[in-house]
Amino acid sequence: MADRPADPWRYSGDGISIALRVTPRGGRDDIDGIEKLADGRSVVKVRVRAIADGGEANRAVTELLAKALRVPKASVRILSGTTSRLKQVAVGGDPKSLGDALRALTARNSEQKD
Repeated sequence: MADRPADPWRYSGDGISIALRVTPRGGRDDIDGIEKLADGRSVVKVRVRAIADGGEANRAVTELLAKALRVPKASVRILSGTTSRLKQVAVGGDPKSLGDALRALTARNSEQKD
């Protein structure tokens, strides 16, 4: 996998900001790895069972990320894209630990798909 996309998250002093592509009604709640979009940006692929109605999918996304990254739900918030499949999400906590956890989750799940 030589053409691995760049990490779709940025580090800040109080956590990380993650670019996501969300699939509502995706059959299960899961992080599917990293994908490179047509415009060259990298995103973390996330699927949730919830429908995109009344904020249900957004709530499921924040809960999934909180559980996967082992942070309180209150530490995960959607910065932009609340009505879009492409979202920017902030996760509060130790940036290095969060980045390492995301790298492990996305690498493991990308390998399962290959």
